[in-house]
Amino acid sequence: MAHDAILEMSDVHHPDVEFQPDGNSSDQIFEGGTGLTYRDYLVLPGYIDFHPSDVHLETRVTRNISIHRPMISSPMDTVTEDRMAIAMALLGGLGVVHYNNTLERQVEIVEKVKRYKNGFIEDPIVLGPHNTIRDLDMIKHKYNFSGIPITEDGTRNSRLIGIVTNRDVDFEKDRTIRLSEVMTREVVTAQEGISLVDANKILKSSKKGKLPIINESGQLVALMCRSDLKKNQEFPYASKDSQKRLMVGAAISTKMEAYDRLDALYRAGVDIVIIDSAQGNSNYQIQTIKYIKKHYPSLEVIAGNVVTTDQCLNLIRAGADALRIGMGPGSICITQDVMAVGRAQATAVYYTAKFARKYGVPVIADGGISTIGDLANALAIGASTTMMGSMFAGTQEAPGDYFYENGVRLKKYRGMASLEAMEAGGDKRYFSEDQEVKVAQGVAGFVVDKGSMMQFVPYLVQGLRQSFQDMGARSISELHEALYSGKLRFEKRSYSAQLQGSVHSLHSFTGPALGGWEQNNRR
Repeated sequence: MAHDAILEMSDVHHPDVEFQPDGNSSDQIFEGGTGLTYRDYLVLPGYIDFHPSDVHLETRVTRNISIHRPMISSPMDTVTEDRMAIAMALLGGLGVVHYNNTLERQVEIVEKVKRYKNGFIEDPIVLGPHNTIRDLDMIKHKYNFSGIPITEDGTRNSRLIGIVTNRDVDFEKDRTIRLSEVMTREVVTAQEGISLVDANKILKSSKKGKLPIINESGQLVALMCRSDLKKNQEFPYASKDSQKRLMVGAAISTKMEAYDRLDALYRAGVDIVIIDSAQGNSNYQIQTIKYIKKHYPSLEVIAGNVVTTDQCLNLIRAGADALRIGMGPGSICITQDVMAVGRAQATAVYYTAKFARKYGVPVIADGGISTIGDLANALAIGASTTMMGSMFAGTQEAPGDYFYENGVRLKKYRGMASLEAMEAGGDKRYFSEDQEVKVAQGVAGFVVDKGSMMQFVPYLVQGLRQSFQDMGARSISELHEALYSGKLRFEKRSYSAQLQGSVHSLHSFTGPALGGWEQNNRR
């Protein structure tokens, strides 16, 4: 009897038996006109026949630029400067430098990122024999590296005559000593035209920290660093440009001052610019996109923020290479309450991603992500990558200092539409720079210390891989194919179901919403 029952059960999978999958398609979930957030639905489990390590998270940021991790740090002045942008790029994501600063400061940050890791450094900093150790100290402080080639006249147009490293100057108390007195004159070099592989071999065999590349006249044309070889091994998924430099993005406004920033950022080597507007469907942004595409055709442009398909269409027609989606879902954003304008984030991401896909334009889910589940849900409904502020704001790499409150280690985190940030220049993204009365659309607050990005991002990546395994998808592209074919199934959650799906029925517990990250990180 039991055997017969098992046979009858197996008939369910017979090809001749009509089978109706559980749940709903994405169209069914989002129809009806009610805005949904990431917590309002779940992805139903798929079939597992692979290990989490088999999940590949490479994705497009723009039409022509891809990264290995679907994570971007937000262009906020309490989130992304040089340390965050470097960490994001090393870990396979992308950092976008905010513009709540001077043009010179934003360019300096971009240059720090671009110089941090290279194959051949084709524009190495050089000094001359008459420079002093103090000059070397200033370069080390500004760019966080040492080991400077010395040429006859302190430019790359003259012959290489030596190199100065930390070993040459560490114990010199007098920092006014000229470099000609301390530099190493016997320098191991390689000839112009050498391959990266052969140059790496010379670096390894010579056991030197730097390898100058010179031409037939003895002029310095490039430089290689041993530290870069080590970083290549430690960070195999780093986001790099064609010259093996770390990739970095930068935000600009639609004001006239943005055009000067744009030119300076382009010359500094920025890979992507984000036009940072709270409401991106404007003539100002469209004209800015057209200007960029006319004068800097190779520069990738992310436009936004938008939440509807008609907004998307205007920016795509103008030449946008990617779209930033979100209007009011951020933890420090009060736009929806104050302005009564915006859209529920999951609904916004779903419809804009589905529309932009027809034009080959990826979308970035910006805001409303506070857990690994939110991140996975954003990708499951069509986002190519995600942008996060509060998730990264409490890390060591975020700008600002830690302080303690009631025994908890915190860092400041503020919205770019908070009165604090607007007074510092953030009002450029809200078209209120020249208005006497300013209306805040954001708040300033504090976030808990999350430790270093070097541990936090790998933690998020591992959680995301396990989520993809549960959904039955080996990659973001495979997940999107399942989404638009109807194979990926969803189910809405009632408020009671949301409560039951989180921690409940306990007197007390340990392990916060990130899956215990903050607690584990403090051990």
